[in-house]
Amino acid sequence: MELKGRFGPYGGQYSPEVLLPALEELERIYHLVKKDDKFIKKLKKLSKEYAGRPSRLTFAERLSASWGARIYLKREDLNHTGSHKINNALGQALIAKEMGKERLIAETGAGQHGVATATVAARFGFQCCVYMGEEDVRRQKLNVIRMKMLGAEVVPVSSGSGTLKDATNEAMRDWAKNVGRTHYVIGSAIGP
Repeated sequence: MELKGRFGPYGGQYSPEVLLPALEELERIYHLVKKDDKFIKKLKKLSKEYAGRPSRLTFAERLSASWGARIYLKREDLNHTGSHKINNALGQALIAKEMGKERLIAETGAGQHGVATATVAARFGFQCCVYMGEEDVRRQKLNVIRMKMLGAEVVPVSSGSGTLKDATNEAMRDWAKNVGRTHYVIGSAIGP
């Protein structure tokens, strides 16, 4: 990888060796598509017409009066799937398509990233598997139902504390086993 991570003088990247070719391919494709006018145009069009961007700004009149400043709320909750997570998932799905992947995987806690990943998987014809801690599955039943309705397999993770950290570990294991056909749509500041 070109930058070897971004933290401190020694880098900061730790990755299982089996994932290094996938990470190098991802980096290579990213550097190509970020300069590709057709790719950028397609992403912008999907962001506008499919995700609903740019999201609205709402003037918070009472909050502004209370704090003595003009305060606006950026309404990412009005995007398709109900959060900002669709923005990342759309871009990653397009990159996965460029890489010839057939399957998307993701980790999710509250379920918003899982819903966004399942949504783009359905939109682009990918298989989809979402890892979610058992405790989060119980707490976020409606998002689990949405993911399944979109065709995703939702895998409850019972190891450890049964939350996002453990779902992330399982997703990384899956990616390492299925790296040739799978793209990991990472939704949190984790991983390699």
